[in-house]
Amino acid sequence: MNCPNFAQTLVFSKVPVRLVRWRLVRLALLTTATALASGCAVGPNFHKPEAPARAAYAPTPLPETSSSAPIHGGEVQRYIAGRDIPFEWWELFQSPALNSLIDKAFKANPTITAAQAALAQAQEMVYAQRGFFFPSIGATYQAERHKIAGNLTNDQAPGVQGNGDNLSAPLQTPGVAPYTAPLYYNFQTAELTVGFVPDVFGSNRRQVESLAAQTDAQRLALEATYITLASNVAAAAIQEASLRAQIRATREIIASDEKALQILRDQFRLGQAMRIDVAAQETALAQAKATLPPLQLQFEETRDLIRALVGNLPNDDVPETFELDALQLPPEMPLSLPAKIIEQRPDVRAAEAALHAANAQVGVAVAAMLPQFSITGSYGGNADRFSWMFRHGGPFWNLVGDVTQPIFQGGTLLHRKRAAQAALKQAAAQYQSTVITAYQNVADTLHASLSDADALAAQVDAENAAKVTYDLTRRQMETGYVNYLTLLSAETAYQQALLARVQAQATRYGDSVALFQALGGGWWNRTSKASANITR
Repeated sequence: MNCPNFAQTLVFSKVPVRLVRWRLVRLALLTTATALASGCAVGPNFHKPEAPARAAYAPTPLPETSSSAPIHGGEVQRYIAGRDIPFEWWELFQSPALNSLIDKAFKANPTITAAQAALAQAQEMVYAQRGFFFPSIGATYQAERHKIAGNLTNDQAPGVQGNGDNLSAPLQTPGVAPYTAPLYYNFQTAELTVGFVPDVFGSNRRQVESLAAQTDAQRLALEATYITLASNVAAAAIQEASLRAQIRATREIIASDEKALQILRDQFRLGQAMRIDVAAQETALAQAKATLPPLQLQFEETRDLIRALVGNLPNDDVPETFELDALQLPPEMPLSLPAKIIEQRPDVRAAEAALHAANAQVGVAVAAMLPQFSITGSYGGNADRFSWMFRHGGPFWNLVGDVTQPIFQGGTLLHRKRAAQAALKQAAAQYQSTVITAYQNVADTLHASLSDADALAAQVDAENAAKVTYDLTRRQMETGYVNYLTLLSAETAYQQALLARVQAQATRYGDSVALFQALGGGWWNRTSKASANITR
């Protein structure tokens, strides 16, 4: 079979209509079968990146358990390597209020709706691009009415139609004055057009591949939205519980300082204390009071954040409230194997999808430099009356095959290919950076979890020591060995140690949330029931 020359147009005519129709069908089927059977798609084929060899979370093995503290939230946590992560990981905190709040957030937070719409848009773009694999068919109907001036000669008027009518009666009759009346006539045309662009070099297949990869990226972005939203809600709940405890401790410190100041003022009036002692206590009270408004502001901002996360306005409160004692620290924490991180982290998977899309775009750019094929054909009819358009003399048809080879485009196609190759290198580097960051996140979270467990144990010891000092000072005051001001000072030190312990306690809960998020959030274990609850 001889291939036509580039830029050559093939036109078939003067062939019986039935034969033309059969040739059109055979040519379309043959071209489609050839294009599909060839399976040719230029450009590099995508290969899924492998997990980093010998990946680990630290140069040396990390402890398998955290230290403990004799307090609620200070329990030992075991890190179980290879255990899978449940999708509803927040249920491990055993807080019905937290479960309810996350469920509300999944149903009402607008970021979920936006991510779902972005995924639907990406899917529709894939479906739209797939349409180019099929022939395009269009129908046209045109109706005309004309008025021809009577001064025109007979050879300028329409001729005999397929039904035998002569639209132009003789304009000149021998021996009669010229006939100059205008002529009115109708003309109708109906046409069916079929066009097909064979994907010989896989340009469309690469474009579909790229769009499908972008759809995968959007799907993973939706999963990341769920994980981030759940983590933010859990973190906000823990923050609220911590702030409630800190505000209570701060108010107790202020009350102790006020009592101390009142005692010093009474002693000053009786001449038993100096004015500088009163001033020092006034300073201590003012400093304690100054720490309360920022805590109250943080608390209100946290409540505003919780309302926003569940899709509410600031004036639309939620009934759920949180206390540290109502949260349970998960005793066993799943720890994914390092090789699983690139499969579980949505950001890594999204970067992989972006790499896939960039890889396919190189093929699109290469295919644009190769010959472009197209086949178009049309069949129709025209006449002065609709019923005669497809009778004798009315039908018409054409079949055109076209091959075009770009020869000179001012370097446009070449530079587009180079740009696509540079974008592929960029996507590869971004993927590598995302992988490194993912491992760093897990490692940082593990180190923080272990370190914060030690810090909580130390803070509990400091709190217990301050409590012992306070109790001994109280006994000494009862025996007259120290004054009441010394007791209040010991009580203030104890309250400050309590404040630090509350912060360390909340940090441990936050570390657990961060570890679940860093390991991927368990989105791959979502059940059909959970999916229905989310999208409902």
